[in-house]
This record gives sequence, C-alpha cells and structure tokens, in this order.
Amino acid sequence: MPRKATITRKTKETNIKLSINLDGTGAYKANTSIPFVDHMLSLMSKHGHIDLNIEAKGDIEVDYHHLMEDIGIVLGEAIKKALGEKLQIRRYGEALTPMDESLAQVVIDLSGRAYLVYRVRLSKETALIQNLGVSLFEDFFRAMTNHAGMNLHIILHYGRDPHHIFEAIFKGLGRALRTASEIHPKAKGVPSTKGTL
Repeated sequence: MPRKATITRKTKETNIKLSINLDGTGAYKANTSIPFVDHMLSLMSKHGHIDLNIEAKGDIEVDYHHLMEDIGIVLGEAIKKALGEKLQIRRYGEALTPMDESLAQVVIDLSGRAYLVYRVRLSKETALIQNLGVSLFEDFFRAMTNHAGMNLHIILHYGRDPHHIFEAIFKGLGRALRTASEIHPKAKGVPSTKGTL
C-alpha cells in the first residue's frame, strides 16, 4: 500500500496544500510563489523518487519567512503522516552529493526525535539568491525536522555558488529520505530495540 499523505495548512499568513507519496517515481509539481524554492523541492522529489505536489501562497510582500517556515512545517507533517507506524523502514539514510564545485552531505534518522544539525556557512556575497535570503533555509529545515520528528544533519563541505550549494543539499535530502523511508525486505516491526519510534 503506497505511503501517501496530504496536509493543508491555512493561517492569516499562508495557505498551503501539500501531497506526498514516499513510494513514488519522482513526479512533482511545485508552485510555492517562490521560484527558487519550487526548483529546490522539484530536485528533492526527482532525485528521491518521491512524488510531491505543493501549492502555496503567503504574505511574501512582507517577507519570505512565514511562507518558508510554513512550507517546512507542512512538508514535515506530510512525511510523518506518510510514514505511519514506520514498520520495516530502513530508518537511516545518507547522501553525499556534488554539484559542480559544491559538496553537501545529508544524513537522516527517522527516529521520532526532532534534532537539526545545520552546518552551512555562507559569505555575505552568497547570502542572497535573487531577493531570497538563503538563511531562511535553516528555518525551513528546522520546521520540517520538528514536525517530521526526524534527526537531520546537513553539512556543507565546500561550495562557492549558493545555487549549487542548495541544489546539492536538496538533491541529497531527497536521496537520504528515500533511503531512510524504504522498506527493508528482511526487517520486522520497527527498527528500534525499544519497539517504537
């Protein structure tokens, strides 16, 4: 049975509907009102073979923060719901992903415990992509981590171009999430000696 979820979140600041299929083929449709975020989520979907459909609007005339954070919240909730009881999942996933001069490492534990380690240091020259402050991606990942209940480590080993840096990160996120959420054919129950995740 495909592991799917649809989450809707509507506040005075944002309106988001997101559907995910962890057992998909990488089909995607992303319309978040922020073109670069659309590009990143499409990469995550395609390279993780995870189906994703998102429609999102927000008060971007004020700032991108509300929408970025709420997209992270909704994505995290959808991942958690789609995983269900986490029976037979591999639990851990890792990807070391290059994009030209950039190299990023993403490691996931679908432990049920939220913890983000974010080691992505950018210079003033790489702080913006068009008019999007890339520091907001840390808020996006923290919101996703908290609402998915996952342990997520994102480590930028090196990189110069911010587009390439985040492309490596999001491709790695898709790949690591796919591995962690895959069903292990020899596993029984949940992958924990506690008997629950």
